[in-house]
Amino acid sequence: MSAPVAVGLGLGRCRPELWEDLTVLADHLGYESVWVPEHLVFPVGMSGSPHAGADTPPVPSTTPAFDASTLLAHLAARTTRVRLGTSVYLAALRHPFTVARSFATLDVVSGGRVELGVGAGWLREEYEAVGIDFATRGRRLDETLDVVRRLWTEGVVAHAGEFHTFAPVRFEPKPVQRPHPPIHVGGETAAALRRAASRGDGWIGMRHTPESARVRVGELRAAAEAAGRNPASLYVTVGADAEVPLEAWGPTGVDRIIVSPWRHSGEALDSTRDWAKMRGLQRARPEE
Repeated sequence: MSAPVAVGLGLGRCRPELWEDLTVLADHLGYESVWVPEHLVFPVGMSGSPHAGADTPPVPSTTPAFDASTLLAHLAARTTRVRLGTSVYLAALRHPFTVARSFATLDVVSGGRVELGVGAGWLREEYEAVGIDFATRGRRLDETLDVVRRLWTEGVVAHAGEFHTFAPVRFEPKPVQRPHPPIHVGGETAAALRRAASRGDGWIGMRHTPESARVRVGELRAAAEAAGRNPASLYVTVGADAEVPLEAWGPTGVDRIIVSPWRHSGEALDSTRDWAKMRGLQRARPEE
């Protein structure tokens, strides 16, 4: 049985010390990708939430956070096939040079396996800790994505923008993937959908049912048409309940789901193996 959608494994819902073993297992079992969460810093005092209608942070300030490109480079060295994604990287908190360099390097050392998920972020205090106006995060992300894409594809780049200005520079090496690694814009707001439609290669949503995903895909397609783009050119990724049959995603317009098929970290490895067998994922190589 072949899956109607690509299946990624989300690592954020288990202990970080299991991420390497889970990634090696995912590479072996036939999961298409693995995805790591990302934050630069967690202030002690946090407010807000990425979830609509909630005002309490979904994670405590004691949550371990890792540099995404460094972590994924390590995972790349342990694997051969599985793609390596961020869900999502807060690119607006960094200079475009940093974003472009980190993920171009990762794309080179991984042999072209990067999936760059980016988002504007929800944590006001994180922006304040870095000294960046939270209210500008959307415009900063737009400009950052524009510059990063140019650095990855053009020979000489100069830029004069609202937040970044620099004289002509060269950027080498280019990423392995052409024209560049896929950029998936995350977020559930109308602004995030417009950004994905105008600047992204795809959209990455939070956890959805097939029914709720179908609604968002419709909104994304409308935004793409308004931006003068072909809606079919956008790759759609959403988080999913592992209990939902894969066949249910076929009519939704979703191209990839990200699952974490366990309830507790202690069962993550066995559940990842059992889920792949139950859903008929294809092994990357024969059983050793």
